[in-house]
Amino acid sequence: MKAKEILSHVDHTLLKQTATWQDIERICDEAVQYHTATVMVPSCYVKRIKDAYGAKLKVATVVGFPNGNANMTAKLAETMQALADGAEEIDMVINVGCLKAGETDFVTDEIRALKALCGDRVLKVIVETCFLTEDEKIAACKCVTEGGADFIKTSTGFGTAGAQLADIELFKKHIGPGVQMKAAGGIHTREEMEAFLAAGCTRLGASAAVKVLKDEYDKEEK
Repeated sequence: MKAKEILSHVDHTLLKQTATWQDIERICDEAVQYHTATVMVPSCYVKRIKDAYGAKLKVATVVGFPNGNANMTAKLAETMQALADGAEEIDMVINVGCLKAGETDFVTDEIRALKALCGDRVLKVIVETCFLTEDEKIAACKCVTEGGADFIKTSTGFGTAGAQLADIELFKKHIGPGVQMKAAGGIHTREEMEAFLAAGCTRLGASAAVKVLKDEYDKEEK
């Protein structure tokens, strides 16, 4: 698989608390140069990016991040503002505590409510697999499917562990046919990126992807 193809599946991500506008500009410039799927940034930068870059790149942002246990009304407000600012994709974090308590109707309803706001724009649902048992991961797949989301996503990158191939294999067995998979968190090498794509992921959250693949990409483009 060529570097260009891998990068086309990457959400070029910078969600650190310390991220400055200069840092955000750098990853936006890289996203334009290396044709990543999106830039994934904190919501406070969405409008600024759209004003500065226009249609040169797609902007994704996070909601309820990283803990997922904000009030649903707050998540809806955060989503509405991000969409109004020009976000094309939303990555929401589920209420992990509710899922673990068996309150799957609430989790599904929250996903459904955010997807209703997103409409044709993409909603990815972060289930934070590091905190879930196998049965809870299966329940999460059902919530994401029934809630009408576009993607199930493994991790925030802020939990105790990131993406695992075993979880992708489990997802494949239990998500609906319209749900895609995003692996995120702890993906650092070309081999890992390729492995997750080969396993069926159509999107990767990998802050290191451009750094790892840019030299190879540049050679391919010569």
